[in-house]
Amino acid sequence: MMKHLLKIGASAVALTMAAASAQAAGETVCLITKTDTNPFFVKMKEGATAKAEELGMTLKAFAGKIDGDHETQVQAIETCILDGAKGILLTASDTSSIVPAVQQARDAGLLVIALDTPLSPIDAADATFATDNYKAGLLIGQWAKAKMGDAAADAKIATLDLNVSQPTVDVLRNQGFLDGFGVDLADPNVIGDETDERLVGSDVTDGNEEGGRRAMENLLAKDPTINVVHTINEPAAAGAYEALKSIGRENDVLIVSVDGGCPGVQNVQAGVIGATSQQYPLLMASLGVEAVKKWADEGVKPENTPGKDFYDTGVALITDQPVDGVDSISVEKGLELCWG
Repeated sequence: MMKHLLKIGASAVALTMAAASAQAAGETVCLITKTDTNPFFVKMKEGATAKAEELGMTLKAFAGKIDGDHETQVQAIETCILDGAKGILLTASDTSSIVPAVQQARDAGLLVIALDTPLSPIDAADATFATDNYKAGLLIGQWAKAKMGDAAADAKIATLDLNVSQPTVDVLRNQGFLDGFGVDLADPNVIGDETDERLVGSDVTDGNEEGGRRAMENLLAKDPTINVVHTINEPAAAGAYEALKSIGRENDVLIVSVDGGCPGVQNVQAGVIGATSQQYPLLMASLGVEAVKKWADEGVKPENTPGKDFYDTGVALITDQPVDGVDSISVEKGLELCWG
């Protein structure tokens, strides 16, 4: 009898310890990024990890194998639902196809926050914490137009975009850039339907250096006189620069980009990139974790920035060649704020 009571007591202690351990771990929040190699997403994970530890939460991180790996992201959402997570922070590879999986998570009571990349439609997520990607594109377009002066009227423009699915972040940056440069937009939700004769064309890069080089080579084969290049991000810009350098044109083509990672800002300093729009992934992720915690504790969802349909985490143009009428910060300041 005594042995039986001891066993029951030991089991009760074990269960109590397990419950205490689970309580100590706190609520679970999931972070699902496009990849785990891009410095932008690495910094996002750092921000989420630090904030989760501060708030006593458990962070579970998932990522696609490559940019565009939609299926792995769907599987990650399903795992988070089964694990009883309180919320998901998501940078979607396919912003429309992911919506049914997101709805399943929301139906299960999870708060879903899109980070950086709005879903299609944007209200498919409970909230979006992001750079104003249209503004990021607009700033570099305005800067490039002003930098070229009268020559902008006869520019030969190439856009190096993300992938064929045209996720929202890709479209917003592309269309913002063209608008800033003075190109009349057709459908603002589509890349590549403008009729401006200055546009040589667009190609996709998968957001990496190899893709940037390949896309730049393809467009140079179409028109070797290209002199303005917009890239979806700074790794793609680095690849474009290498393609231009291989034909001796690295000094007479203006490259602009978006991200603000330390390697990208250093490339602005080195003259590889003329200007870049800096965004703040650590802030996005840490604010996202805070929002999930508030949802878990109080059942309160985050609010949008007044006048916008998302929470704006800020953007700044970085260049050491400022132009009139376009706000910018110096490379020195950009290096203080950069990531990666």
